[in-house]
Amino acid sequence: MPELPEVETVRRGLHALILGKKISATSNDNPKSFPNTQTDVNVFLIGASITDIRRRAKVLMIDLSTDYSLVVHLKMTGQLVYVGSDARFGAGHPNDSLVNTLPDKSTRVSLQFDDGSMLFFNDQRKFGWVRLMPTLEIPNLPFMQKVGPEPLEPDFTAQQFAQRFSRRARTNIKAALLDQSVIAGVGNIYADEALWGARVHPQRLVGSLTDAEFSLLYSQLREVMNLSIEKGGSSNLNYVNAEGKRGSYMDFARVFRREGLPCPRCGTTIEKSRVAGRGTHTCPTCQVA
Repeated sequence: MPELPEVETVRRGLHALILGKKISATSNDNPKSFPNTQTDVNVFLIGASITDIRRRAKVLMIDLSTDYSLVVHLKMTGQLVYVGSDARFGAGHPNDSLVNTLPDKSTRVSLQFDDGSMLFFNDQRKFGWVRLMPTLEIPNLPFMQKVGPEPLEPDFTAQQFAQRFSRRARTNIKAALLDQSVIAGVGNIYADEALWGARVHPQRLVGSLTDAEFSLLYSQLREVMNLSIEKGGSSNLNYVNAEGKRGSYMDFARVFRREGLPCPRCGTTIEKSRVAGRGTHTCPTCQVA
């Protein structure tokens, strides 16, 4: 599943490509991928123009001039591929659908714009979805009700970050970081990277962290996520950026998937274990349990 930087990379790419375009036709092959009534599609999607593309945690929202939105979750193998007369741009799972003729057998939803360009939602495993709904109702979705604050918002402070963990004192810090109700959009890669940067072992209980450690973890998390956005995402198996290029953050990773290699800070061999049900990478010297 993509993490926040990957989805933000998709958002920025599509914002540059489809903003202002008018939808003239749509088709879909699977009601799970496109759970919308034909009446709503005819009234609120066909003929609508795209007014904005937003992100909340790992979910994309394509806002329409009808005051409806397409809420898109790529899940594990989703893609969004734009095909125009002078450009082709893909974002998502890096299989051949990014470059092959579309639609293909993985195409679940197709949107045609009035200039002839197309946006395809491809999803091999059919876990992702594109839902049409009133824009004002999006905050009422169960996911939106539960999800924590965005870690990269300018007004999200280190003090607020620490306060989000106050009810997780007896939880290990990695599990708390991965809990989307605590902080939005943090996944395995950036949890490992931020914890290494802050010299905090992922098995440490939240209640054992000092204010100074929380402050450093906050700054490290923001630093690694912003760097990943700058580099076009991690491309950890599943994601490429909005120009169909693999992201390059993994070239800069300090600990994730570097087990058996020397820690770039102290030279100790990086170890891999399992914490919070996920493969976890740590330096046994820099990060003491």
